Amino acid sequence: MTITITKEENEKALECVLRSRGFSKRLITRLKRTENGMTRKGVLIRTVDLVYENDIIMINEGDGEALDPNPDLKADILYEDSEVVVFSKPPFMPCHPSIKHRDDTLGNLFAALYPSLAFRPVNRLDRNTSGCVLVAKSQRSAAMLQKSFEKTYVGIIKDLPHCGGRICAPIAREQETIIKRCVRADGQYSATDYLVRKRLGDLSLVDFFLETGRTHQIRVHTAFMGYPLLGDDLYGEASPLISRQALHCEKMTFQSPENGKTVTVTVTAPLPEDMLCLMTPDR
Repeated sequence: MTITITKEENEKALECVLRSRGFSKRLITRLKRTENGMTRKGVLIRTVDLVYENDIIMINEGDGEALDPNPDLKADILYEDSEVVVFSKPPFMPCHPSIKHRDDTLGNLFAALYPSLAFRPVNRLDRNTSGCVLVAKSQRSAAMLQKSFEKTYVGIIKDLPHCGGRICAPIAREQETIIKRCVRADGQYSATDYLVRKRLGDLSLVDFFLETGRTHQIRVHTAFMGYPLLGDDLYGEASPLISRQALHCEKMTFQSPENGKTVTVTVTAPLPEDMLCLMTPDR
């Protein structure tokens, strides 16, 4: 990544500039130890050196998560600037490679689009959950974005009698499994607000607002109240209407640290076809 020194930063020490732009002390120390970690006009620059207006500082973070590129994959880009990119992840695409999914993930697509960057997703979605995934283009951006974004999900529930409400129930890992979660007294505090947006027959399109961000939180909480997401075969049951849990990360708002300035960004991922068709009159 590159940093262009502004008029306000003229004749300041590089470390002062980096800290004001969100670089942690730990990251700055790592840059010092990285070959060509910080350069100006191709020459190494120390953190105590002064920088001047319009100087271009090259930042090389070195190690990161490098994945095999797969240019055949597709996911719409909803927003991009010099620091971040937001994808609309389609259903059935994992975020990260695993034993069963080595080259068909969002990470593999990112590697094809940005071969010089490490894959740093700020949020992650289950393989079968679609929608917004925010990816930082640097470690600094990833650290700054961790607590500066909000997400709104939308899901479909069958036979839901309520118009809305709040589910506050602690979530823990189900014993003897690394995947499934459950509501249990010794779990982590978890809270979900929900509001019905639209009803069609026995199906309800529901907005979910998360106070906390636990693994499978919406899936666990809706099952706990007795109305699991449509098609969720892990916490409810499979459905002939949809081949996955009907859950989509529709909206995301975050503070992008582009060029040292905080920019508020809101992006929306359109409802995918398999969910959209269930909420139209001619389904």
